Amino acid sequence: MVVKKKIQLLHTRIGIIGFSVGFIWLKTLLAYFTEFQHLHSENVADYLIMLINPIGFTAFFLCLTLLIKRKELFYLDVLMINLIGSLLVYGNVLYFREFQDFLSVNTITGGAGMMGHGFDYSSIPIHPLDLIYWLDLIIIGLLFATKKIKMDEHFQGFPFAFKALTFSFMIFSLNFWAGDATEHRLVSRQAQYDDTYVVRYLGLGPWLLTNGWYTHVANQTRALASKSDFTKVQEYIKKERYLSPDVKMEGLAKNRNVIMIHLESLQQDLINLKINGQEVTPFLNSLYNNNPSVYSFSNFFNQVGQGKTSDAENMLETSTFGLPTGSLFTQLGSTQTFQAMPAILNQTQGYSSAVFHGNVGSFYNRTNVYRNMGYQNFFAQNFWSENDQNKTAWGIKDNYLFADSIPYLEQLQQPFYVKYLTVTNHLPYTGLLPEEEDPNFTTSHSGDAEVDNYFLTAHYLDQSVKTFFDYLKASGLYQKSVIVLYGDHYGISGADTKPFASAIGENPQNWGDAQDTMMQRVPFMIDIPGRTDGHISDELGGEIDVMPTLEHLLGISTSNKIQFGQDLFSKNRQNFVAFRNRGFITPTLIKPSATSKVYYDTKTKAPLTLTAQEQKNAQNIQKKVNQLLDMSDTLNTEDLLRFYTPSGFTPVQPTKYTYTVSATQKRLAQSEKTLNARSTSLLSAHGGMTTLGLYKTEDPALETQIQSLLNQNDQPQIPIKRKEK
Repeated sequence: MVVKKKIQLLHTRIGIIGFSVGFIWLKTLLAYFTEFQHLHSENVADYLIMLINPIGFTAFFLCLTLLIKRKELFYLDVLMINLIGSLLVYGNVLYFREFQDFLSVNTITGGAGMMGHGFDYSSIPIHPLDLIYWLDLIIIGLLFATKKIKMDEHFQGFPFAFKALTFSFMIFSLNFWAGDATEHRLVSRQAQYDDTYVVRYLGLGPWLLTNGWYTHVANQTRALASKSDFTKVQEYIKKERYLSPDVKMEGLAKNRNVIMIHLESLQQDLINLKINGQEVTPFLNSLYNNNPSVYSFSNFFNQVGQGKTSDAENMLETSTFGLPTGSLFTQLGSTQTFQAMPAILNQTQGYSSAVFHGNVGSFYNRTNVYRNMGYQNFFAQNFWSENDQNKTAWGIKDNYLFADSIPYLEQLQQPFYVKYLTVTNHLPYTGLLPEEEDPNFTTSHSGDAEVDNYFLTAHYLDQSVKTFFDYLKASGLYQKSVIVLYGDHYGISGADTKPFASAIGENPQNWGDAQDTMMQRVPFMIDIPGRTDGHISDELGGEIDVMPTLEHLLGISTSNKIQFGQDLFSKNRQNFVAFRNRGFITPTLIKPSATSKVYYDTKTKAPLTLTAQEQKNAQNIQKKVNQLLDMSDTLNTEDLLRFYTPSGFTPVQPTKYTYTVSATQKRLAQSEKTLNARSTSLLSAHGGMTTLGLYKTEDPALETQIQSLLNQNDQPQIPIKRKEK
């Protein structure tokens, strides 16, 4: 009887719309809470908004059909919208299973190479229970076929349709307001670096529309570009930015492995800092302080904008700046033309390449960006086994990341170029378990939890890096490599700077724009084992300068490349560092931002009154800063590198690279088998025996995990592999 009454409701137009909204809502929530891992929701507000967000958007589009008088056309449109909604949900389910990301306009149209031949369709797992995502359409089809429901002849009228549309739009508007209240500037800011935020607060449909708008704007800008625009940039690089290498440093690291260690949120202020008489970063200090093989830089600045970590990566990989607003990786990265480090090293010196990251591949659109950069391997969160012990809100903890990477690192052909993106030392600097904190280190008592926790997680990062260095030395990789350590951006800002000032021994009452500018310094060290002339340099430099510096150390010419940085070892470098906000610093002068009215002394941090000549010199530097950033922005927003292929470089074909667990494991194993005696991997050098046992840690849980993995292998000579989730 109840079923019969419910079926009778479907005889009405509003009933069939309600049925469709209800089922799309249910299947969306099913995807949210199962496949999409709760969208990494963190509190009750997140979950409440998730429960609501599919309703308003879906209802609005289905209520548009109430404007249709003809019954056949009405039902056809309802079914089409239902079908599109179901395809949107299920398409994202399949895509997320493979790439831990959501469908975008470029992936659907093939602009990012993903929906073409960029991956193996047969590798996507389809489960029998997936039938649930199509259950409503099957039910409706059967009911119509058996004539259990009939088409409603009655047209409700335009006033009723308008009321229904208004009500559904009101629900979506309230949803949008709640999402924006939870994450300020949700669409304009959050969508720039992680689509998860928009999906969590607005839904799959709004995410696709948001992404479509940014794609449209980018495409319009690029459609107007021409080769003459590139020529202007090229001439500027040759005239203003290119520097030949220092002959004493050129080629010092040729044919060595390159290991980049990204020190998340680590500021230079922590180097040699003591809290309660204890060093915060004792191991990094040992590298920094006149270690004979380490070249350290005391005045190295981050130059990131809103793209934060992704901006730092972009500068280190391409020697171009991030965008004025948002993240280049997210806004443009899916279709951007890159001439980046992994491709250059592979094509000039036969390097293999990989990124190891504790977070998901979708964050900052890395999966697409890395393919366009020519990275052969990307080991993201889907490669690691997560549990309450080893994860934080930002991904796998650093010590676990380094350890879990070993079975893959040892399979890479040498020389290799690898990058480790650590995450534990990330705002809000929480996630460490009591047993993971060093009992011999006590943090500050500043009264600010964020500052106190910052020292704890920075200390943990330092210990993790030391453990990894110990492994590199034990395995024999250390002597064959050049290790680059860099901080990506500041760790403390805003209201926390004054408690931080007190903790590091500065007077918080004197804190101002000049001190904030100096807090943009981050560690930068290049360790070339075997060298004896390592030293600490006070040379001003920034992240934009890393790529040409490394290329020259590796013996690679940059004379025909489009790069905005200058080798840190070269002579006649320009004497300023440009910030993304168009401020700058020179050996004598600080201008915190382009709009700043006050200049400061670089050494004393005191405000300056400039003479007429000094003012003229400062304005000249400002012009150079503006031109540098303008040229980089023009190159990136118009994708001008598509008009230029330097001699010896072949444009990257992103469809060659697949980052799924199964495909990666198969590829690495096949490479070992095919090369056989010619293999240069660490695994081959150790006679096929895994080196994971050489990773020694004081973390009992991690040590147990390592021993368990070693014991589980029936044949220890076979490298340990993670099961695909």
